[in-house]
Amino acid sequence: MPTDMKRTISEAAQTLLVQRHVKKLTVKDIVEECHITRQAFYYHFADIPELLRWMIEGYFQQVLGETLAQEDGEAGLRCFFVMAINAAPYVEHGMKSNYGEELKRLLRQCFQHYFLLAARQKRFYPDCTAAQLEIIQRYHSQAILGLLEEWTEADTRDLDQIVHTLYHIMTAHIPPWEGRN
Repeated sequence: MPTDMKRTISEAAQTLLVQRHVKKLTVKDIVEECHITRQAFYYHFADIPELLRWMIEGYFQQVLGETLAQEDGEAGLRCFFVMAINAAPYVEHGMKSNYGEELKRLLRQCFQHYFLLAARQKRFYPDCTAAQLEIIQRYHSQAILGLLEEWTEADTRDLDQIVHTLYHIMTAHIPPWEGRN
């Protein structure tokens, strides 16, 4: 057996969803695809939602690393969009499966976590409390997820303009609540 069985199992799930357009993803299908036993699957994952969570979290760790490594926040946001656009076919096929709602919930959680970490690391809102920062990032993550859900080819052509506009919106100075009239 390969040493990285979790990756093998996740690749089998991706193959089933994307290449074979499976609508009802099952453990049986996955173990047949990667030639392992059901026990081997359950040794690594409790169920398919846990597998999906592992896959998404791994991808977002990669996204987070690459975007935060950019020299400035706007370049990082552009990197994020490029990676999200590249992942769109996988997400689209996953949404059409029997785990679409679970996948959507996991993506929302990861988006929110990603933007919260990015805002903290880049210190986008230094004057805001932790509670304010969480609300701001929940708002931004949902807005960007909404944009990506309705993404078009024209949006891809206008990517730089969209990223510039969003970056400006996301980094506008927001004073602490106590300082407002």
